[in-house]
Amino acid sequence: MKPIAITLGDPAGIGPEIIARAFRDAPELTRGCFVAGDVATLRAACRLLAAPGRPAPPVAVLDDIGDVARVPPDCVPVLQVIAPPQGIVLGRVSAAAGRAAGACVEWAARAALAGDIAAIVTAPLHKEALAAAGYVFPGHTELLQAEAAAHRGVPVARMPVRMMLANDELRTVLVSIHMSLRQALDTLDTPGVLETIRIAHRALGTALGRAPRIGVAGLNPHAGEGGLFGTEERDIIGPAIAAARAEGIDALGPHAPDTVFMRARSTSRHPGEFDVVIAMYHDQGLIPVKYLGVDKGVNVTLGLPLVRTSPDHGTAFDIAGSGRADAASLIEAVRMARALVPSLPSVDDVSEP
Repeated sequence: MKPIAITLGDPAGIGPEIIARAFRDAPELTRGCFVAGDVATLRAACRLLAAPGRPAPPVAVLDDIGDVARVPPDCVPVLQVIAPPQGIVLGRVSAAAGRAAGACVEWAARAALAGDIAAIVTAPLHKEALAAAGYVFPGHTELLQAEAAAHRGVPVARMPVRMMLANDELRTVLVSIHMSLRQALDTLDTPGVLETIRIAHRALGTALGRAPRIGVAGLNPHAGEGGLFGTEERDIIGPAIAAARAEGIDALGPHAPDTVFMRARSTSRHPGEFDVVIAMYHDQGLIPVKYLGVDKGVNVTLGLPLVRTSPDHGTAFDIAGSGRADAASLIEAVRMARALVPSLPSVDDVSEP
């Protein structure tokens, strides 16, 4: 398999530290991975892990992607893909840090789209820093969407993507991502819900090897209670589900949003009713998954002609540089990226609305 690139993340946050910790603590899993980032930043992060009797993991500087296979065990392989960032202060938002984080993602996206790497695992970036650097994208998802659209030579609207947050017990896919709640409500429409169901069906169908069981959440309390608490279920969500079912997709709902996630949760004692829940907006879908534990949650971008996963937490500026950051979610993101690589569609397989 081609190597997996782990992007630097915001160098003022915990991204570099959890990358170093993941290579140290999960050497078998991270074998064949490399960091697309900055050598000096990773060396500093590795020094945070030094302890009596346990030296800092060494950094292996790569000259080329092809060098990954020759990296000695217990090293953190780093390919310098950006100009070394200057003036970075741990825990502080800056345009320089945002520029470094964004540039690493752009490099990795282009490498993945060119077929040079198998997948991308993105360490956390800071949205305010990204904006300060001049990026118009609110986060990874939109930046990757733009890169994929440019690579294919189509407008961004022709490259529909969705965010999935997943752990061992629950998966949820969002209709809308990074926008205000008001905007999410105002822009909710039947085509958007239907496209979300289709994307989830394709992606999970390939990953699971069977048609996924899709539960669709309502928007309002009690899924509108027959129109007493809102009509979006009747006028917008219900027609999207009906259209999906007419296409042979196993989608059911709209279900009351305060119970559908519990019904979908799968444990050793109680298999879930659904393989995934379609949530109408960001927090509706992400709160249930994160409540089960951010250390196991993984963010996956669906709909792209590349595999991208990420930990489901942020830059944690408050503990950056302390040596206390937990790499569990990043490790899970690498594990999921490896599992998803065989399911990667070709560019020509990506549907057009």
